[in-house]
Amino acid sequence: MQTVTAAPQPPESADIHRIQLVDREIILLGTAHVSRESVQLVRQVIAAELPDGVCVELDQKRYDSLANRKSWELLDLREILRRRQLATLLINLLLASYQKRLGDKLGVQPGSELIAAAETAQQLAIPVTLCDRDVRVTMRRAWRATPWYRKIMLLGALLAGMFDRSEISEESLRELRDSDLLSELLAQLGRELPELKEVLIDERDTFLAEKIKETPGDKLVAVVGAGHVAGIKKALGREQRHRLPEISTIPPVSPAWKILAWAVPVLILGSLGYIAVSKGMAVAGQNLLYWILANGIPASLGATLALAHPLTIVGAFVAAPVTSLTPVIGAGYVTAFLQAMLRPPLVTEFERVLEDMNSLGGWWRNRLLRVFLAFILPALGSMIGTWIGGYEIISNIF
Repeated sequence: MQTVTAAPQPPESADIHRIQLVDREIILLGTAHVSRESVQLVRQVIAAELPDGVCVELDQKRYDSLANRKSWELLDLREILRRRQLATLLINLLLASYQKRLGDKLGVQPGSELIAAAETAQQLAIPVTLCDRDVRVTMRRAWRATPWYRKIMLLGALLAGMFDRSEISEESLRELRDSDLLSELLAQLGRELPELKEVLIDERDTFLAEKIKETPGDKLVAVVGAGHVAGIKKALGREQRHRLPEISTIPPVSPAWKILAWAVPVLILGSLGYIAVSKGMAVAGQNLLYWILANGIPASLGATLALAHPLTIVGAFVAAPVTSLTPVIGAGYVTAFLQAMLRPPLVTEFERVLEDMNSLGGWWRNRLLRVFLAFILPALGSMIGTWIGGYEIISNIF
């Protein structure tokens, strides 16, 4: 007698949202990115529904990073420095470190439910579509859109979260996924950091919705973070394909910032020229020496605090007075490049960077993190020196 195996039945869950678009069904599955329950739910829904396609809230870079456990092999530090994207990488690592720490406490790694969705679909020969915007575009748009004083608030919150040791349970995550609470959290984010919410949530809701609609198939399962569910449901009912080119590009730097960036060196060099004409070359030379020392000493002290290579410390002293007079490149990128070349991070340090970020001493033990310190501290020293030296030179005009 032949045994007939019943097809698995779709689970019942408040995280499953069924949307009908004309003759297509989209099953929107809201998840928490560090939750064992979400991983199980994703596998059950895809196996039960057997959709024509599965969409996941990942771009190619994030997918490669999550799927390839040796993602350190994909990191080209020299290319990142050449493109001046070290600050973006640092923010990405801070976010990843915080999520990983939550995942370690709960026994599941960040993004596991997204990888589970892709793996389950592949096992069932279902096409997988990566529907999220390039993470580099998202981070750079967010950074450009955020005013400088809110950037300081954001970095402070990230650093505070990195060293936060409070416990979080699966029950807390379950509450976080509750739509009413999450809506309130996003509303608060919108009030405190509206530019950040626009880029990280609203724009990506539009992007994800349009990419889901572009995915072929009469029945689709879309696996996204719970925070995007409400926005995607609204965006699916609108035609916003024309917005994709706009929200997929990095906006240019404001002309006002370009003018301001060049105004400082023009003012300093102009002041030195005026002093040379009105008070003589000897006085101008003294002011120039003051400028060199005011920039070089704080920058080299910053490199020393970073425990940078001795040649990096010398490089900080030499570079800071020059880079302060051009907006093309900052002292921090020069010292970070020198540090990366003179003491390149080891393979093992790339592998454990997320763990080392969670302790203060780890920032000095790990060579990759020390590159970040060799970027931040000399840049801060150079910035301080620019204001001190600039004030001294301009005050000598009168």
